[in-house]
Amino acid sequence: MFFSIDVQSDVAIYLQLVRQVKFAIAAGTLRPGQLLPSVRVLSNQVALNPNTVARAFNQLQSDGVIESLRGRGMIVRDDAVDVCRQERESVLDERIGAVLSEAWNAGLTKKQIKTFVDAHLRDLCETEPAVLAAASDPGDNGHSEDA
Repeated sequence: MFFSIDVQSDVAIYLQLVRQVKFAIAAGTLRPGQLLPSVRVLSNQVALNPNTVARAFNQLQSDGVIESLRGRGMIVRDDAVDVCRQERESVLDERIGAVLSEAWNAGLTKKQIKTFVDAHLRDLCETEPAVLAAASDPGDNGHSEDA
């Protein structure tokens, strides 16, 4: 499992981890019933304080995304996928909307904005994201050709 933490981000580190776990569930990289790494293992993998990882796990538990199985650890809840997909769409809609508004308010035309978006999508499609490469099935990049 691969997570990327941006220490320069304005978003708290534990919230970055929460978001990435939720996005991994939404994408199917983490599946219902799947056991998550222990706090100690994950903190070593991402070079974080174990308390930060524990805080992220506590938040995920409070959000109803993961649950504790006595003697086994934390697992993804069966009903987590839909919740995580809805949250992913909401977060991305808000962020993309903000960027598009900024571009529009900066005086770019609809055509210029579309050119930027198309170029970025083309670049993304040429390079599979590391989080998916680390966990997806061979030959499945987690993206469809819909659009």
